[in-house]
Amino acid sequence: MTDPIADMLTRIRNAQAVRKTVVLLPSSKLKRHLALILKQEGYLSDVVNETVAGKPTLTLTLKYAADGSCVIRSLKRISKPGRRIYSQKKMLPHVLNNMGIAIISTSQGLMTNREARQKNIGGEIICEVY
Repeated sequence: MTDPIADMLTRIRNAQAVRKTVVLLPSSKLKRHLALILKQEGYLSDVVNETVAGKPTLTLTLKYAADGSCVIRSLKRISKPGRRIYSQKKMLPHVLNNMGIAIISTSQGLMTNREARQKNIGGEIICEVY
């Protein structure tokens, strides 16, 4: 697998398409931080890091609205291994007129575009969520 982040986002999209509540995926530090940001922003219900069959596994609990619709409407990978997309602090994206978030990999770790704007730093745009 050349792009584990794209694999993670695809697993979440596929699980929502069939209305699953739990997604299991191989764990890594980057995926865990990405999932924690999604939980902090209200897109996931729970994130648990556990060991299944001797392998570190990340268990994500998806969140649905009261009417059964998905909370995550769109989950899009921006920077890919073949084409990295970087943004300066002044050019950070506004996702859906600031209703959504972009997750940015900065020198201070992963953060949302709003946090990066407040800290006045740029970085690699990992994905957009709304």
